[in-house]
Amino acid sequence: MKNTITKTNFNFPGQEAVYKGKVRDVYSLQNNKLVIVATDRLSAFDVVMPKGIPYKGQILNQIATKMMKDTEDLVPNWLEATPDPNVAIGEKCEPFKVEMVIRGYMAGHAAREYKSGKRELCGVALPEDMKENDKFPEPIITPATKAEQGDHDEDISKEEILNRGIVSAEDYAVLEDFTRKLFQRGTEIAAKRGLILVDTKYEFGKTSEGKIVLIDEIHTPDSSRYFYADGYEERQKNGQPQKQLSKEFVRQWLIEQGFQGKEGQQLPEMSDSYITTVSERYIELFENITGEKFVKSDISDIEARIEKNVLDYLK
Repeated sequence: MKNTITKTNFNFPGQEAVYKGKVRDVYSLQNNKLVIVATDRLSAFDVVMPKGIPYKGQILNQIATKMMKDTEDLVPNWLEATPDPNVAIGEKCEPFKVEMVIRGYMAGHAAREYKSGKRELCGVALPEDMKENDKFPEPIITPATKAEQGDHDEDISKEEILNRGIVSAEDYAVLEDFTRKLFQRGTEIAAKRGLILVDTKYEFGKTSEGKIVLIDEIHTPDSSRYFYADGYEERQKNGQPQKQLSKEFVRQWLIEQGFQGKEGQQLPEMSDSYITTVSERYIELFENITGEKFVKSDISDIEARIEKNVLDYLK
């Protein structure tokens, strides 16, 4: 699709290094600054789709920015400014090599593991007789290792994280505390919008002064799963699927096309009309999650727009 940004090749003043993630491109500058560009790339099952989704980068960046502002009284974060709809600028941190996944409900990966007969996830015992999308007695933390590009993130227990020295016990206690506080706030924000925050993941890093801060995205449809609260109980009682607000609809479409990111599977072709549908769904996600009207940015030349806005800010 034209009018999307799927590759970036900027050269900002004082630039030292570039890291390209699944969705975001991270530019390291001197003076401990990071410029993170949220592209329109779409990733599912740890595979990046060949075509971009119009406005997706803007949507993710703007939701994450809003949610960082809405939680900064609880947990410090890396963010300094968003000079462009697709760009966040902030302090360079040393990321922890784990993602803090927290689940309030038996959904997605947890439900798939449960269905296969497992009654423990990441060292956490799961109650018997649960149905898919049931609420846990209390939220559970099920960490995952941060995979290199092209690899799959892997479940890991707290014990293993500590035994392998991936995170110190002292730091892990802070990560757990921050994760629970953020999830509680995210749950409250979602409830005001008629939504249920089902599960999400948080990433943290350490500043050069050794302070632990929230990094990356927060409460976006790429990192979180939401249900509509209206009708949740009834659908559970009747054994019906829940009405979701996340990129799960893309995963479901891929599964229907016979693709789950496994070896030897062929990535299905996404037609332009399907991509338009995905873009519209992301806009719907934005408006439901934030309670604000989505304002489309000028996408006639996204790269030039980003470059100008970032350079103006860095001056």
